[in-house]
Amino acid sequence: MKAEIEKICKLTESEDLWNDQNRAKEIMKRKAQLESELERFEKAESQFSDLKSMLELAEAENEVQIIEETEKEIQKLHKYMKIYQLECFFSGEADNNSCYLEVHSGAGGTEAQDWAQMLLRMYSRWAEDHKYSVEIIEESVGEEAGIKSTTIKIDGIKAYGWLKSEAGVHRLVRISPFDSNARRHTSFASIGVYPVIDESIKVEINDSDLRIDTYRASGAGGQHVNKTESAVRITHIPTGIVVQCQTDRSQHRNKAIAFDMLRARLYELELRKKEEQNNVGDKNEIGWGRQIRSYVMQPYQMVKDLRTGFEKGDVSSVLDGKIDEFLQTSISAKVEKK
Repeated sequence: MKAEIEKICKLTESEDLWNDQNRAKEIMKRKAQLESELERFEKAESQFSDLKSMLELAEAENEVQIIEETEKEIQKLHKYMKIYQLECFFSGEADNNSCYLEVHSGAGGTEAQDWAQMLLRMYSRWAEDHKYSVEIIEESVGEEAGIKSTTIKIDGIKAYGWLKSEAGVHRLVRISPFDSNARRHTSFASIGVYPVIDESIKVEINDSDLRIDTYRASGAGGQHVNKTESAVRITHIPTGIVVQCQTDRSQHRNKAIAFDMLRARLYELELRKKEEQNNVGDKNEIGWGRQIRSYVMQPYQMVKDLRTGFEKGDVSSVLDGKIDEFLQTSISAKVEKK
């Protein structure tokens, strides 16, 4: 990293660099990323060295309390370094990027739509806990409760790298709050995750392959939003991919965001082809046999990832956004497989 930073610094001294604004921006962005990573590593290395010296000194002086406190700090550092180690395997072209996350309810009406909203809350809480910003791009609200579909943008470094393994179908088993007979119901919802990509990643899109529709935005947003056709839907005819945006009052702004989402979807599609990740994130059938994780609330409490076998009994904390162990286990499994 030091060598690459030094190389970039020499490039920045060239008067010709800013002749190509896009190239210059990408070079400076890369420099900032490298400097951040280097600072992170050196900080951890320094902390470890300090703790090691403190522990050796405390043991020599038989300072039991300092030994115990230092060991606790070493355990914290160890936990942090396990996460850091996993991030070192984020080798994909877009793993350091922000991401779009889509939630779609499966068959089952209100019950499935409520489950979709629970998943949306889970990922939003996870993002907030990790200091990522969350923006709703598009939302289709259920008639009675919950959501039919929602797209959010999770903005922050490595958001895509952490969340891309969440693509797939999620299954919920619980006593339905919408069933007067209090029967147990099984609901499904699907998650799609796509990287936010910039101009440095080229995605070819022909205008003739697109169908662009405008419509009135639904939900909250004021009279202006509901009376004008500001929302935009773009269909990529060859792949059948559909993206839509109603986050802004401006139709032009919504069209630009929707186009960025389409580029992200097409790019992610190519990634899946290259990596031969069959059935991962496949939403053609949101039901049995496609799920990646089960959330059981009755007759017992258990969340289980069906790909790795990792499970956790505290369903409430998981639905409150505490999904790091599932993300880490999933990434570790892929690293081991490679």
